[in-house]
Amino acid sequence: MQTTRLTDAHIVSAPDGSIIRELVATARGSIVHCTLPPGATSLAVAHRTVEELWHVISGRGQVWRQSEDDDDVVEAGAGVSLSIETGVRFQFRNIGNEDLCFVITTMPPWPGADEAYRVEDHWPV
Repeated sequence: MQTTRLTDAHIVSAPDGSIIRELVATARGSIVHCTLPPGATSLAVAHRTVEELWHVISGRGQVWRQSEDDDDVVEAGAGVSLSIETGVRFQFRNIGNEDLCFVITTMPPWPGADEAYRVEDHWPV
């Protein structure tokens, strides 16, 4: 069994440029806290093998997602949840005056740096 406090979490930089605090992981999934500072835009990426579920806990932003069948931009504020399926191209940006913060569940757990690959940006970085 694992327990991690946000203040004690290991901090890493995600392939998209956001700040990730690693919380807990099991064989079937992992959960992290993601932060994007005011005015920042992530790099656009897609995932090779994992799916993610995001829940916004604070801040204001926008998330672009593009699949074979769909292309949309959603407003991302506290209380909004969204999915990032395997292979979906995505990018997000902070349009508010405070940190944009998500809780992200990844299934299966994040396998490493080669999981995300760059795609063409929707917004300039």
